[in-house]
Amino acid sequence: MRAQWHIKFAIAALFALLIATGLAQSPQVVVESVGMTVSDMDRSVTFYLALAFQKVSDVEVLGEQYEHLEGVFGARMRIVRMQLGNEYLDLTQYLAPPGRPIPADSRSNDLWFQHAAIVVRDMDQAFEKLRALKVQFVSTGPQTLPPSIKAAAGIKAFYFRDPDQHNLEIIYFPPGKGDPRWQEKTDNLFLGIDHTAIGISSTDASLKFYRELLGLRKAGESENFGTEQEHLNQVFGAHLQITGMRAASGPGIEFLEYLTPRDGRARPADVHANDIVHWQTMIKTDNVDLMAKKLRDAHVHFVSSGVVSMPKDKAGFSKGALVSDPDGHDVLLIQR
Repeated sequence: MRAQWHIKFAIAALFALLIATGLAQSPQVVVESVGMTVSDMDRSVTFYLALAFQKVSDVEVLGEQYEHLEGVFGARMRIVRMQLGNEYLDLTQYLAPPGRPIPADSRSNDLWFQHAAIVVRDMDQAFEKLRALKVQFVSTGPQTLPPSIKAAAGIKAFYFRDPDQHNLEIIYFPPGKGDPRWQEKTDNLFLGIDHTAIGISSTDASLKFYRELLGLRKAGESENFGTEQEHLNQVFGAHLQITGMRAASGPGIEFLEYLTPRDGRARPADVHANDIVHWQTMIKTDNVDLMAKKLRDAHVHFVSSGVVSMPKDKAGFSKGALVSDPDGHDVLLIQR
């Protein structure tokens, strides 16, 4: 009996050691920012300043490192970081070579769809502000999700577009919904970025990428349908499986899988980082080399030539790699 107990104890200790070693080797991740490519930086900055963002940095960069990181030869970029609350939005204009505009017939169920969700204190006031700015509507108007959608009941939302036709959302969380910090008393109308949402073709495939490979956790899920959801997304018959993912900090990443209609178009294979349809979610890790190896072993597509050493004074990080998720949405992995 004593020998058996020692054997069981040794096995349990070894198992605990293996788990601890695996956790120690598993890179820790946070969502650093959400980024998009723009065609006219001054126009975009003016637009986001009107939504209460503040400009915190403005740099012009070029060189071999940026070409290899973003996969664009001859790249010269102006990058402006905007802040709202605790979150950051990175705007990038390719001064050379300029890319293509967003397809004029883009719909919310196309798989290149991505948006940033801006939390507001009061939906009616925020909507009137957007009307005064003469934004282009996507939604018919602000929608209040009904009690039949239990996980999202009472949430108010509205889709619109920025000057480059990027999709944006304003979202209001009633008490008991969303992050508790969105309920803190404030006079500010626009509060921060809750998440970025991406159109996907398979929740299982996206979970494998973002949870198993990148290390994010599933924070919630909801099945949304009905007239309010249709008029929010401006997609007739919209029925979505929505899955919210979170890292240790930063905005969430929300999967939008359309169960119906299933006619959303795939992201074209020839999209590059200088095209205006391009977004990239920046994820910070404490070991980008280890993360890159894990992704290569899983046959993830790399846009970058590999892990690229960067000039930290300009880039703000020492190493980076741009990779694509199963539907072509780009993720910029960085290490400080």
